[in-house]
Parts: sequence; C-alpha cells; structure tokens
Amino acid sequence: MGTLKLGKYLTLHDVCTCTQTYHKYRDRIDPFPKNPDETLPALYRLVEEIVDPVIDEFGRDRFGLTYGFCSADLKRYLERKDPATGRRHGRVAPNLDQHMAFEKNTKGNYYCKRPGAACDFYIVNLASDRLVDWICDRKLPFDSLYYYGSDRPIHISYGDEHKRALWTFDAGGRPRKMKR
Repeated sequence: MGTLKLGKYLTLHDVCTCTQTYHKYRDRIDPFPKNPDETLPALYRLVEEIVDPVIDEFGRDRFGLTYGFCSADLKRYLERKDPATGRRHGRVAPNLDQHMAFEKNTKGNYYCKRPGAACDFYIVNLASDRLVDWICDRKLPFDSLYYYGSDRPIHISYGDEHKRALWTFDAGGRPRKMKR
C-alpha cells in the first residue's frame, strides 16, 4: 500500500510516515489508513490540488513534508507524553485539522466532521509568509491554511468547502483570522 502514488511526486508512504513521532515509534505504529475507500481519494486530491502545484513551482528537493496523514495509531502516540521530557509528542486536533481525513473511531464516526485531508510543509530557503502569498496568489483551492510564523511549516487542508480561511496564532497560541 505504501508505494501507491498520490500525485506526481509523493507516495502514500511519504504522506503517512513523515512525522518525528512516527520515526521514533515506527515499530509500534501502523501509519496507514483503515478506511482507504474514503481516505485515499481525499489524500490524492490534497496532493493533486495543493502539493503538486507547490512542488512544480519550488522543486521536490526544496519541499519538506513534516506532517501528513495521521492514523489512529499515530494519534495515540502524539497524545502521549515523552517520558524523558514530560511533554506530549505532538499536538493533535482530529476534530478540526483534517489530518485524519476520513478515518473513523471505534463507534464508526469520523474523527473529523469536516471532510478532506491536510498536511504541514515548508519550502527550503523560503519564508513561510512568502509561501502563503504564493498559494493565495495562485488561488489554490484550500479549506484552511494555518500560518505559525515565517520560519515554521504551514498547515493546509483541502476538501469540498474551498473556504480559503487563513489563520495565524498569537503568542498564547490562540487562533485569529488573517486578512489577505
């Protein structure tokens, strides 16, 4: 399943195994979708509509994927605290951020009520505010884009809404809408 191409440049393996948490616990995490009939088309559309145009413009060698699909196993590890630091391995908001795409919980409900998929990435030697400008200027059909700072990756989601909501975060981590 992992060698499945999701557009011109990325494979399912790329999108499912890019997090630091996965690399740390790879022997304990199944990173792949359990609902492939719905999740795979969502991931393919994300890559085709958002990621491929970005890589076409900036090059595969400059593209850095930091967070793609989040499986239920990965979600459990992201929510756990690292025994050495006492901090969580990562932030996870499956009901909001679309990283879990169309995966379902044990009750058969989608983790995220917003249909679609999401990923976080950066471009080497390009400030993220410039990347956001390029995405907006090209009118890429995203749902939400989270801007965390010029030296941090961006989060972007794709789904049927195409609402193009831009968000930034204050020093306390509270979201606020960006105007463009």
